Amino acid sequence: MIRGIILYKISPFLRSRILLTLLLFLFLMLGSALSAEKTTLHLWHPMPAPSRAVLTELVAEYEKLNPDISVHLLYKENEEVRMAYMSATGFTEGGPDLLYGPSDFTGALVEMGIIKPLENLFTEAELADFDPKGLTWYQGHLYQIGDELGNHLALVYNKRLFAEVGLDRPPETLQELIEFGKKLTLDKNGDGIIDQYGLVWNFTEPFFFMPFYASYGGWVMDADQNPTLNNEAAVKAFKFVTDMRDVHGIIPIECDYDIADSKFNTGTAAMLINGAWSWAKYMESPDVDFGLAVLPINAETGLYPAPMVATKGYYLNPYLEGDRQDKVVALMKFLTGPEAQFKYASRLATIPTRLEVRNRPEIANDPIIRTSMEQVSHGKAMPISPQMRAIWDAMRPAYQNVLGGSMTPEAGAAYQQELAEQKVAELFEGQDVDPDAVNITAIIVYLAGLLLVIWALYKLFIAFLLPLIRGIPGVQVKESRFGVLMVAPAALFIFGVVVYPFFYNLIISFSNMGLTTVNDWQIIGLAQYGKVLTDSQFYHFFLKTIIWTVVNVVLHVVFGVMLALLLNRPLPGKGLIRVLLILPWAVPSYITALTWRGMFNIDYGAVNIILRNLFGMEPISWLIDPTNAFIATIITNVWLGIPFMMIIALGGLQSIPQELYEAASIDGATAWQQFKKITLPLLKPVMVPAITLGIVWTFNNINVVWLVSNGGQPGDQTHILVSFVYRAAFNLYRYGYAAAFSFMIFLMLAIFSVKFMQKNKVTETAY
Repeated sequence: MIRGIILYKISPFLRSRILLTLLLFLFLMLGSALSAEKTTLHLWHPMPAPSRAVLTELVAEYEKLNPDISVHLLYKENEEVRMAYMSATGFTEGGPDLLYGPSDFTGALVEMGIIKPLENLFTEAELADFDPKGLTWYQGHLYQIGDELGNHLALVYNKRLFAEVGLDRPPETLQELIEFGKKLTLDKNGDGIIDQYGLVWNFTEPFFFMPFYASYGGWVMDADQNPTLNNEAAVKAFKFVTDMRDVHGIIPIECDYDIADSKFNTGTAAMLINGAWSWAKYMESPDVDFGLAVLPINAETGLYPAPMVATKGYYLNPYLEGDRQDKVVALMKFLTGPEAQFKYASRLATIPTRLEVRNRPEIANDPIIRTSMEQVSHGKAMPISPQMRAIWDAMRPAYQNVLGGSMTPEAGAAYQQELAEQKVAELFEGQDVDPDAVNITAIIVYLAGLLLVIWALYKLFIAFLLPLIRGIPGVQVKESRFGVLMVAPAALFIFGVVVYPFFYNLIISFSNMGLTTVNDWQIIGLAQYGKVLTDSQFYHFFLKTIIWTVVNVVLHVVFGVMLALLLNRPLPGKGLIRVLLILPWAVPSYITALTWRGMFNIDYGAVNIILRNLFGMEPISWLIDPTNAFIATIITNVWLGIPFMMIIALGGLQSIPQELYEAASIDGATAWQQFKKITLPLLKPVMVPAITLGIVWTFNNINVVWLVSNGGQPGDQTHILVSFVYRAAFNLYRYGYAAAFSFMIFLMLAIFSVKFMQKNKVTETAY
C-alpha cells in the first residue's frame, strides 16, 4: 500500500495514462455493446458508378427505416464478383448474404449449389407484379429476382455530330450503318490520322459480336444446349465485322471497351454499340447530344440484330437460415420494390421488371426507355446454362484470330465449333466417378497425407516443443517459452494463408473437383496430372513461359546492374535520379500495366507516336499481332522489374570495400578487369538470391500478361502457364485440373530454385 501511495504521488503521468486507458476500454466496450444490437448484412455487386449511387441512397434509406440493420456494400467488376462469390461460398460456406448480378450467373451457381431457391420465400401475389422475364427460373426453381430487364446492347449516337454532316436520323439498315459511318469518319486536320470515327464498339469480344451473328440467322446453341457455331451465318458475320474495319474503315483498327467508351464520351466517335448500363454516363456528357436507336435491320436477311437480353437482380446465399434469412429477404424485397425500381428507371433509363412501375407515365413516356424496350423485343434471352461459359471461351480465340488475319472466316467458324465442343466436355468432366465405389487410390492418398501430417507434427515437436521441455542451453525456460508465444501468432497466420491452402491444393489435384462436383468431389488419383502432361497446350505455354522468364530476368539484371553502377558513382542530382528510377517499382503493377496497354494502342498510343515522329516508322499493331503482343508484355515487365534489381545491386556495390579497387588500380587493372575480378564475384552472394526471386516472380507474374494482353488476347496466344491455368480454374471451373497444373508449376520452380542456389554456392562467403 505504501508503494502504491508513493507511486500515486510521484507518477502523475503514469496515473493519467492508466485513467485514459480505462476510459478508452470502457468506451470500446460500450461501442461494442451498442453495435452488437445491429445486424450487418453483406451485399456484393458489379454496378457501374451511376447505379452504385442509387443503390447507396436506397441502402441509406433502408437503414433509416430499420435502425437495427446495417448493410455493407462491396463493389467488384462483373467477372471479379462472380469468381469471388464462388470462392467464398463454394469453398468456405461463407460469402455475402446477397449477390447482385446478371442472370447468366445462374447455371453455374446452381450446379455448384451455392444459391438458394426463392419460390417459397415470396408469395404468388408478390411475384405476380413482376414481368416473367424478370424472374430467373432454372431446373424448376426460382433463383433470381430481377430489378432490371435488359443488360442488352443498342445503338447510341451523337446527334450533334450527325447534324454536322447533314444527318438527322440514325441508320435504319446495316447497309446504311456503313454509309453513315463513312460520312462520319473524318480526318479533320488533314494529317492522315482519323480524328473522328463513324462507329466504335468493343468488337473484339464475342458478346458484342452476337447481334450481327444473329442478324444472319445464327445462334450460340440449340435446344439441347449443344454449340451451333460452324455455319454460314458465322462466316458472313465475321466478314461483315472485318469489312467494317478493313474495307470501309469506319471503325478503329484496335478498339476495346475502354477505347470505345472514351472516344464516344469525348465526342470523337459518332456512333457506339454499348449496353444499357452505360447510357446514363453519356446522357450527362457535355460532348454528347445523346440519341438512342435500335440496332438497324440487316436488309440482306430481313432480320434485326438480336443482342442477348438478360435480367439483373439478386441471388440469396444458400447457408442463410432463421432470423437472418428473414432480414435478408426483407432487404431483397425493398431493393426490388416499386419505389426502388422507379428510382433506378427515372434516373438511369433502365427497364423496371415490375409491371406497375413500367406503366407509370414518367416511365412509359420516356423515349429512351421506349427505345430500349423495342430493342429488347428484337433481342434473345441469354442462355443461363453453364455451357454458355464454355461457348464464350471457345468463340473468343477463334473470333480474334479472324480479326487478326491468322484465320479465314470459314476456318474461324470451324475452329470455334471444335473448341466449344471440347470445352463443354471439359466443363462437365469428373461426373462419371461412382461415389459409392471403394477407391483404393483415395485410401492411398489419404494415408500418404496422414503420414505427411504426422511427419510435420514430429518435426514441429523436435524443433519447438522438445527444447521447451528440456530447456534451451543457455536460455531460461521461461524466456524460451515467451519467445515461442511471441512467434505463435505469426506461425498460425502462415499456417492459415500458406500451409493449409498448399496442402488443400495438393489434395484436390488428385480429385475430380469441377463445376458439378465442387461439393461432392472424389479422389481419382493421378488422372489430372495425366491430363496436364498429355495436353499439348501445356508444352506450348511452358516454352513461352521459359522465353518470357529468361528474357525478362536477363534484361532486369543487365539494366539493373548498369543503373546501379551509374548511381554508385558521383553524379549530380543522384538522389532525384534514384527516386525517378524507383518509381516504376513503387507504382502498383496493375496501374503500370494498364498505362502501358494504352501506350501500345495502334492509333494514339505513345509508343507508336514516338516511333513515327522520331524514326518515321509505320504504326505497329502491338496488341493485334500475337508476337507483337507478347513483346509488348515483355517490355512492360522489364520496365517494372529493373528497379528491384537496381536496388539490390546498388546495396551490394556499396558494401564492397573501396580499398580493393584502389589496390587494383595501383596494380594497373583496367576498369573492365576491376569489374570482372572484384565487382562480379562480390556481387554474386547478393545477386543470386535476387535472381532466384526474380525468376520465381516472373514465372508466376500473371498481372502484366493478363492486363496488357487483356486476358491472353489475341486468340489466347499470349498466355504463360500461370495465366492459362487461371482461365482453366475460373472460366471453366476445372478446379482439379488447375490444382494439378499449379502444383506442377510449384515443383518446377522449387526444384530449379534449390538447384540454382546450390550450383552457385550462394551461401558461401565471397571472400
